[in-house]
Amino acid sequence: MRDDHVARWIVSAPPLRGAVMVCGTASNSGKSVLAAGVCRVLARRGVSVAPFKGQNMSLNSVVTADGAEIGRAQGAQAEAAGVEPEAAMNPVLLKPMSDRRSQVMVMGRPWRVLDAAEYHAAKPELRETVLDALGELRGRFDVVVLEGAGSPAEINLLEGDLVNLGLADAAGIPAVVVGDIDRGGVFAHLFGTVELLPPHLRRRVRGFVINKLRGDPALLGTGPGELEARTGVPTLGVVPWLEGITVDAEDSLSLGSDTSSPLVAEVGRDDPLDVAVLRFPRVSNFTDVDALAAEPGVCVRWVDRAARFGEPDLVVLPGTKATVADLAWLRDTGLDRALVARMARGDAPAVLAVCGGLQMLGRRIEDPDGVEAAAGTVEGLGLLDIDTTFTADKRTVRRRGRERGSGLAVTGYEIHHGRVRAGPSAQPWFDLEGPGGVEPEGVLDRARALYATTLHGVLENDELRAALLGAVADRRGKPWRPSGVSFAGLRQAQLDRVADACETHLDLDALVRIIGEAVA
Repeated sequence: MRDDHVARWIVSAPPLRGAVMVCGTASNSGKSVLAAGVCRVLARRGVSVAPFKGQNMSLNSVVTADGAEIGRAQGAQAEAAGVEPEAAMNPVLLKPMSDRRSQVMVMGRPWRVLDAAEYHAAKPELRETVLDALGELRGRFDVVVLEGAGSPAEINLLEGDLVNLGLADAAGIPAVVVGDIDRGGVFAHLFGTVELLPPHLRRRVRGFVINKLRGDPALLGTGPGELEARTGVPTLGVVPWLEGITVDAEDSLSLGSDTSSPLVAEVGRDDPLDVAVLRFPRVSNFTDVDALAAEPGVCVRWVDRAARFGEPDLVVLPGTKATVADLAWLRDTGLDRALVARMARGDAPAVLAVCGGLQMLGRRIEDPDGVEAAAGTVEGLGLLDIDTTFTADKRTVRRRGRERGSGLAVTGYEIHHGRVRAGPSAQPWFDLEGPGGVEPEGVLDRARALYATTLHGVLENDELRAALLGAVADRRGKPWRPSGVSFAGLRQAQLDRVADACETHLDLDALVRIIGEAVA
């Protein structure tokens, strides 16, 4: 049935131009995933499509080809669309540094550090930048798929809106609203969202999508029809729960304190490799460990207290947006002592440290200019012969090179303020290509099985990941056989599954009509 319907739609549909905003009744309703699915559906049809989110708040980010930093969800949506990510796809990115202050990235570059009130006051200054970025994308692509943030009915935030229906209204773009039925109350959530909106924004809502249904859609009965009778908004479809699907989560709200990554594969082994990932309060780019969780025979745990540390085979210190504060948290929880104590034993686990995690393992962290709002020097854990100095300028760049010794290829990207100085005993892990030739990077201590790098994304390199896990298994006396999992292939398969679900369960003809309503 799906194949016939999609085939007719692809053959018969006229050239398509326009835009649509995908909003949600709440965070984690699935709008990022569905926006990616719509991007992939349109790209399959031959439509040139770009994702867009006017304002994102996330510590998960990617680096574009020209060194701009944008939200990782928009990077994944660009991948779904088959295009390169760029700064215009996420012109404003908020990176929380504490509960009250965030670094504001504008067009992929650091702009200011502001608290909530200061940022609200700055919104009029940013509005033109957001609208210009959206207009520029619409001029180059057939369709732009916009993603909202949180709920579009946050009545305390409607003034100066840069990301939800206020933006859609300013740009003449229709919207659909996604509700998560798995959490219960979906009809009330959809109805309440529309009813809270002022009339001019209510008119922008042209369709509902019920998402994450476990079971038979027939059980919804007359609910969608009654909802349309009360709101005038039709339901475009009911998308089922898609087990194991993730499109690069925006923040750590999607993580439990002691759970496997959503990309975890079937372990299928009696004695899997146990990976403990330290769950910093301001953990950033935690998707770095998704490639580990995708490996059969690997169990990934997020650990936030010493009592849960256990006896892991591999400990991961991920990136963080607040290195000094999260280092203090590490000490407060006793996780620093648990790590050091296990590393002193003969059966010590291997350790992988990425970016901020690498900085914590060094001798000291210096912040003379107060980049993290607390100028001064802080002692690190002293496990690596390195020192780190924070500078106001931020390094955001894609890198490529090879592992020193093995010659295995590596690609990744840097996002950091810290500049690392290695001492004589710190042997580089990688040799990277640079403008002046080969540049040493990271630290590798094979005797202690300690791997450290400033690069995010290194575990997405399949051969390098297999070699690292093989070394961990040998050290711990566990059997290991490379799985042959292609992480890039897994990501593409997941995007295709989401697109397949959209093609099967959404009224694509209605969606196309809505997209075409956008004012040129």
